Amino acid sequence: MPLLSRRAANPDRLAPPGLKVRGQEAEVDFESNRFGSGAIERSRPALLRTCANPNCDSGWLHLMRRRSGRVFDGGWTCSPECTRVLVEAAVRREREGLAGAGSETRRHRIPLGLVMLEQGWISATQLRRAVEAQRQARGGRLGVWLVRREGVREELVTRALGLQWSCPVLGIDQHDPEAMTGFLPRLFVDAFGALPLRMAAGRLLYLGFEERLDPALALAVERMTGMQVECGLVQGSLFRAAHTRILAARFPPVQLIEAASEPAAAQAIARAVEKVRPLDARLVRAHECLWLRMWTRPVTGPYPDPGSVRDLICSIASY
Repeated sequence: MPLLSRRAANPDRLAPPGLKVRGQEAEVDFESNRFGSGAIERSRPALLRTCANPNCDSGWLHLMRRRSGRVFDGGWTCSPECTRVLVEAAVRREREGLAGAGSETRRHRIPLGLVMLEQGWISATQLRRAVEAQRQARGGRLGVWLVRREGVREELVTRALGLQWSCPVLGIDQHDPEAMTGFLPRLFVDAFGALPLRMAAGRLLYLGFEERLDPALALAVERMTGMQVECGLVQGSLFRAAHTRILAARFPPVQLIEAASEPAAAQAIARAVEKVRPLDARLVRAHECLWLRMWTRPVTGPYPDPGSVRDLICSIASY
């Protein structure tokens, strides 16, 4: 399981037997409130709040139970058992989504060299020499060889990639790493090559990539934050510098778990929710990973305190 191959310093105590567990601690500002202030407001205790588990049989007894914390997918649960039922349903939902994603066909894209040749940004001779250099080196991106071998401007390579992916080229002016790290875990920023750039109008998040877009990650961030995500490409040298800076920033706490099966993953996630007892929590899939985010304090603005959110990333060996 390559994405979660890094060892962390502290083990996760939430995992049941049969789980391989790794803990990772990183703390940072959280940029976005997925539910908005209204949803966090709705998650506050209510006298007659009913259990979100439709099959809950506790009846009037749950009226006597404490009504704080333990909220999952916007619904309060009256017991660990009801939490487990909701989490199992969410894990099953995300797993079914993964199976459906595997059948999607990829859209054919015109090769980068042909795009640049058609635009008149390189000559046939330059393209031939760059392809030959790439072949002799047995790898490397064609755009890199065009820049190094033929002196083509990096800006033109990025513009050609934008045409190839039918997406905008984004700038990094006034990029603030500390303010943007809360949108997604450090592991996703690193492993998927993503760069949260900026937020506009409080509802639009710009997500940058160096050479190709990641629609699956963008969808996961949309579902988690409730914001519209606009993806684009960033010029290579600028992207790498900004990416290095954001990886050095402080991220919210995160635990990494590798589960042996789907039931074991659901059990670990449910235990995490029971232990933290968040004001709200949500589970989404990002590629093969299950991403649980828990809000531990009310969010009062677009930049919550570092301790207001916790992440858990779980992979299942059967993937």
